Amino acid sequence: MRSELDRPVQRELTRLRVNGEDLELYLPVHKTLLEVLREDLKLTGTKHGCELGECGTCTVLVDGEPQLSCLLLPLQAEGRELTTVEGLAEGAAPHPLQVAFAELGAAQCGYCTPGILLAAKALLVRDPRPSRDGIKEALAGNLCRCTGYVKIIEAVELAAERMS
Repeated sequence: MRSELDRPVQRELTRLRVNGEDLELYLPVHKTLLEVLREDLKLTGTKHGCELGECGTCTVLVDGEPQLSCLLLPLQAEGRELTTVEGLAEGAAPHPLQVAFAELGAAQCGYCTPGILLAAKALLVRDPRPSRDGIKEALAGNLCRCTGYVKIIEAVELAAERMS
């Protein structure tokens, strides 16, 4: 006698573009984008946080805009450009945000850093010279338990200055 647990998992062919690479994956329909990035693609820079869309640790860029990967299914990302923290660097050269975060010690434990870096990148594309309030607003969905956010904000300001 078969139970519900013995049922085969429904899978779908999913086409994703992640960090400039086109991929075809046969994925369980119940997996979140976060799970696919971490478990199937081994892109573990995207962190697993609250699973409720409240902490921002799983932030990725979808067509250049910050999105919470714990709340997205891979099928929702088909045909869109996905960027994880692994795709932030330009070849071997770290992104100016990564350099500024390292120089100013803005990372602390680093768990929230990938999501913050991607949210900051989207901000700097939208507004290359953001105000301090603009930075605070753009990063409001990313929680950090280590810092008082001052170093994070200063690192975004430094990167913006260097990029302009």
